[in-house]
Amino acid sequence: MSDEDIVKLFHSDNGEDRAFRSLVDKYSERLYWHIRKIVIDHDDSDDVLQNTFVKIWRGLKEFRYEAKLFTWMYRVATNEAINFLNEKRRKTYGNSQEITPVLENQLESDSFFCGDSIQRELQKAVLKLPERQRLVFNMKYFDDMKYDDIAEVLNVAVGTLKATYHNAVKKIEESLKISDTLSTLD
Repeated sequence: MSDEDIVKLFHSDNGEDRAFRSLVDKYSERLYWHIRKIVIDHDDSDDVLQNTFVKIWRGLKEFRYEAKLFTWMYRVATNEAINFLNEKRRKTYGNSQEITPVLENQLESDSFFCGDSIQRELQKAVLKLPERQRLVFNMKYFDDMKYDDIAEVLNVAVGTLKATYHNAVKKIEESLKISDTLSTLD
């Protein structure tokens, strides 16, 4: 079922539940992994995904295709994940500290992480990026999103996104070189 058909079904008489189930079936895995790359922890990702779908449910009543449905849902998921991290940062550190060390510890202790050591080092390098660069890198590299779609999700110009992605890649490459150098010294 297309996104447009799902929204039409949602707005039809007695179609809300079926339309919403279709939406969840179609996008829950994709949104879960998008959220997971932001918040790292599996349980936290599940919580944020549930909150995301609650917001999507509420927002579908007013959805009028001013954006693509999937980019609108990504925006909702991104905002929920960022809000979750900001709340976690505030609870953990007050208002001043960075949350990267907490996320790195979660990555290290994550029993659901199924990648090898190279993938773990890549994830650590991504976590060291500033939030905007991390989001853009994840959406472009891992989610293979087009710049136009990322621009719609983040409300940023395409040229800015290209520069942000390029700078993120440079920082990751540098971080991986340093990590590789340190591991050869051991």
